[in-house]
Amino acid sequence: MSAPHVPVLLAPLLRAVAPVSGVWVDGTFGAGGYARGLLEAGAGRVIGIDRDPSVFEMARGWADEYGDRLRMVQGTFSDLDSLAGEKLDGVVLDLGVSSMQLDQPERGFSFLRDGPLDMRMGQDGPSAADLLNEAEESRIADVLYHYGEERAARRIARAIVAARPLTRTAELADVVQSCLPRPKPGQSHPATRSFQAIRIWVNDEFGQLVAGLSAAERALKPGGHLAVVSFHSLEDRIVKRFMQTRANAAGGGSRYAPEAKQDAPAFKLPFRRAIGADEAELAANPRARSAFLRVAIRTDAPGGRVDTAALGLPQLPESGR
Repeated sequence: MSAPHVPVLLAPLLRAVAPVSGVWVDGTFGAGGYARGLLEAGAGRVIGIDRDPSVFEMARGWADEYGDRLRMVQGTFSDLDSLAGEKLDGVVLDLGVSSMQLDQPERGFSFLRDGPLDMRMGQDGPSAADLLNEAEESRIADVLYHYGEERAARRIARAIVAARPLTRTAELADVVQSCLPRPKPGQSHPATRSFQAIRIWVNDEFGQLVAGLSAAERALKPGGHLAVVSFHSLEDRIVKRFMQTRANAAGGGSRYAPEAKQDAPAFKLPFRRAIGADEAELAANPRARSAFLRVAIRTDAPGGRVDTAALGLPQLPESGR
């Protein structure tokens, strides 16, 4: 039985980390595409981690063919070092919401399919409806602006509060659309940025990302690969700056701000730039157009603390609920 969705940038990822061997963590298991690709490419074992327990039920039809080479664990990739319980030869993370989740209206991720206003990647914590119906208008505006880069954040937040209680994705999409001009041909849906921002808020995706990158640094053996696929500029900026900072490749000081003493680099960077999809993949999967792959290789230097201020992590103001 084949996986229901083809993972984005799988072929360039496998080329970038070749030869594949040893123990890997797929920290965003989803439909299992990366895990299967790694196993087929030569990984001895893959530990698949996902916060969504439903993905493991969907994998039952094909997972048995790999026997004990595949272990599936419910949890968040921010804890991947403790969940793996051993040193790793590689970690792959595919950030954001999966196309599989978008295709399930009952999960509440899509503005194109009406469903309950949920957006939780796991099955715990407050839903999008809980947060939007209880938060102050200023907090909603901050989320839309900082997490979605939505310029009309205040107007949309005001409309959300006026329309409460919201319980369905279609209701939220209509509210957002009412605040924005009709899109021109080729432009994204008006609710794209707002839905992205709210989903990130519900799932603490930026906090999880920083914690997951640090967990990968702790777990990887010297020579182990960290490969991260991201789909929007805020995620990619955090990944890029993490890798540059931990590789001591983020640039030195100036005569006005002398370079601070740095730890020995915990990673080296085999590629100067992010890797994108080639024309063949773009033709087969338009979703790959916004995808970027970054790869780093662990050194034998001890792990260190991450300065989150250096990562460009979007921060919500302290005021508001």
